[in-house]
Amino acid sequence: MRLHSRGVRQDVRELGALLGDVLEGQTSRKAFEAVESSRRSSIEYRSGERESRESLIAELEELSPHQQRIVARGFTTYFELINLAEERERVRTIRTDSHEGTLEDSLETAAEELGEADVETVREILDDVLIEPTFTAHPTEARRKTVKSKLREISTYLETLDEQLLTEKEESQVWRDIDAEITSLWQTPQVRNRQPEPEDEARNVQWYLENTLFDVVGEVYDELDDAIDAEVSGSPDIPKLFEFRSWAGSDRDGNPHVTPEVTANTLERQREVVLEKYRDQLKRLSGVLSQDGSRIDAGSAFQASLERDRERLPGSARTAEERYLGEPYRQKLKLMRERLDRVGDVRPGGYDEVDDLIEDLEVVAQSLRNNGAESVVEAHVDPIRRQVATFGLSLASLDLRDHQQKHTDAIAEALEAEGIDYHDLSEDERVEFLTDAVLQDEPVIDLGETAKLSDDSARVLELFDSLAEWQTEYGVHAIDTYCISMTEEPSHVLEVLFLADQAGVISLPEHSGIDIVPLLETEYALSGARRIMGTLFENEAYAQALEARGRTQEIMLGYSDSNKENGFLAANWSLYKNQRRLGEICDDHDVTMRLFHGRGGSISRGGGPMNEALLALPNSTVTGQVKFTEQGEAIAEKYANPRIAERNIEQMLNAQLRARKRAVDRPEEEVHEEWIEAMETMADTARQEYRDLLESDGFVQYFEQATPITVIEDLDLGSRPASRSGERTVEDLRAIPWVFSWTQSRCILPGWYAIATGIDAFLEEGGSMETLQTMYDEWPFFRTTLDNAALSLSRTELEIAERYADMADPDLRERFFPRLTDEYDRAAELIQEIGQRDRLHTRDWLGENLERRNPYVDPLNLLQVYLLDRTHRTDIEERTLRLTAKGIAAGMKNTG
Repeated sequence: MRLHSRGVRQDVRELGALLGDVLEGQTSRKAFEAVESSRRSSIEYRSGERESRESLIAELEELSPHQQRIVARGFTTYFELINLAEERERVRTIRTDSHEGTLEDSLETAAEELGEADVETVREILDDVLIEPTFTAHPTEARRKTVKSKLREISTYLETLDEQLLTEKEESQVWRDIDAEITSLWQTPQVRNRQPEPEDEARNVQWYLENTLFDVVGEVYDELDDAIDAEVSGSPDIPKLFEFRSWAGSDRDGNPHVTPEVTANTLERQREVVLEKYRDQLKRLSGVLSQDGSRIDAGSAFQASLERDRERLPGSARTAEERYLGEPYRQKLKLMRERLDRVGDVRPGGYDEVDDLIEDLEVVAQSLRNNGAESVVEAHVDPIRRQVATFGLSLASLDLRDHQQKHTDAIAEALEAEGIDYHDLSEDERVEFLTDAVLQDEPVIDLGETAKLSDDSARVLELFDSLAEWQTEYGVHAIDTYCISMTEEPSHVLEVLFLADQAGVISLPEHSGIDIVPLLETEYALSGARRIMGTLFENEAYAQALEARGRTQEIMLGYSDSNKENGFLAANWSLYKNQRRLGEICDDHDVTMRLFHGRGGSISRGGGPMNEALLALPNSTVTGQVKFTEQGEAIAEKYANPRIAERNIEQMLNAQLRARKRAVDRPEEEVHEEWIEAMETMADTARQEYRDLLESDGFVQYFEQATPITVIEDLDLGSRPASRSGERTVEDLRAIPWVFSWTQSRCILPGWYAIATGIDAFLEEGGSMETLQTMYDEWPFFRTTLDNAALSLSRTELEIAERYADMADPDLRERFFPRLTDEYDRAAELIQEIGQRDRLHTRDWLGENLERRNPYVDPLNLLQVYLLDRTHRTDIEERTLRLTAKGIAAGMKNTG
């Protein structure tokens, strides 16, 4: 059976040719030839036909500013199109492997592993698992929403060409439509003319939830249901396994533009979207459930439910009965739609809780089952029920987040009016004060009294004052998590508990409306995990709040800032150790831990294949519940295409089910003491080397001169500022532009620097290569860490990076670039030896990907260097420079 009629090379070739036609038609023959000449020169150098890139550099520099802009535009558009071609190839691989039964990490393979256990153990594992992808508004998406929309259209046309049997005329019409979209794409501005606002970011996240994930989730549940039935006797029910969350419109850390109004608008818009989706689903279901009431027995439970709706909505009930005379299911569905219409309405009768809607769907399903219509339930009712369980009445629950210092300062300013000098209290005194304040009945501060406070502190109090209103209006679950950035002391968590208590969101011991989530990201915080969490678990007020939340503690680990502070190897080891330590602390206090992994898209910020990351977690930390951030361009790559989105969710679920089973079978994984000692040696030395680099005199200046950081700060990628205070220090710079800058210059040091120094230290102290090879073969953590570093090394191009280094002052260049080169060469050598292979990466597709892309990225880099090195740039040159950053990001398929 032939599933597809095309291949990636054909797609790339024909899209490239069509782009060339559009480019020439929209510009000129001369401009087209300039792009073609650059392309050929770059390919010839890469293939060995040219000895140097000097002729290519000369070509680019001799172009007029207008022609340079066209060249940058041409290569940027090319990458956007071949990204679609490669996306289509991923879909082909998924469909082909699924058809042939060779798909790795499938739900079938997960079910086979579960099938080794008895049915009760399988039920427990399924009940334990809850996966919470959390979409953030972190500014790493370089493409405009308008551009993404046009690319989605082209992707749909490619699918039509590939998967449908078309006549010659039909195929010609499809290509005409692709031509039209590419022409429109060329005429559309690539660079934003304004900084996106928080609500733009919230709408962007909402798009993926509404247009892809809403439909995909039900299909994943269906597949798992079938796989479990085939492998596990007893057919256990499949509970809720997924929940989607978002920071877009609610993450205030470093972003003054995220106001209570923005959050309220986001909550309202998301509720409107999900209710409309449910209404559409129930309308379609009404078209199916046309059963004649005189020929079936709907059952007493169904009739009682319908009668309650009639009493609740008498006017609508009469209309439903007249329209659907003798059709009980349609009457019920009509009234269910009416109840959805009244959610958040002044009229009574709307659904107050999502459980009420689920109960109605279950009543319909059971009635159908009793009438022998099980297939109708499986095909039409169960998918809706699972959508409702997953997306609730809010589409995605919002997490609030802010920096701990903002809470401290706000409380101190508010307490000053009460004659209390909070800033002057010691940590122990702060803990005691906050605990007593939460436990007493009377409020301590008035959240509405903000006139005498600073703007930042007023915003904090206004937020908590609004939180109670939001939970009343939209339900507690719509916004029930508060994350605290840079948590380093127990008081930082108790401060949020105190503010929530003053707002009435918490009323102990009976009720706590929020999970308070410490974000541990500095070495001080991570190493002090027992001090922080142990104090909280033993604190009278916090213990009551924890009890009210089911004794589940969510703890967030910050990958980005941890890496920026300590370097790749040391950060990964610290995170691994501290995950185990946190697991022990929670076990000691009989608390269920839910780790929240603050992963970015790039390797250095915790990125990489999600399924491998989940399987590499320490067994003692795998409680079944797991949460992780999805951000920037990674969201588009994973969730824009429905089939790829389904595959990603399937891989997550495969990994988490298997990881949980292994944790049940063996709560503590076997990690040899020799391996731990090896990692301690390597990580300590690697951290020292990394810190020495960052703290070397002149390194900040080198970074500024040898990367396009100044351009990136002005790209309008997101609503949040690029740095925390506007100062030029590595510590102050946010992790995203830090990684983005190195990625643009093709020297991706955040993903590999100091690994070689660390490994060499172990070998020099008497460690053996055989030990490292055994660790790689038998320890998932070590293997995943090195494989991820290998991906960053593979994407690094030191010849191009050298061009950027040449822009730095000569003494800075000579001091730092050879140091980076030596570390790179040794890391590549060592990783290949440890992995016992003759190339860096283990993925065939990556080699093909790099071979296809590198010759086209190179001209953009060389043009960017030329423009960066100019002391005075015209407006058109500034726009071209910013466009090169977009193009390189598209070519690298990564920003930060």
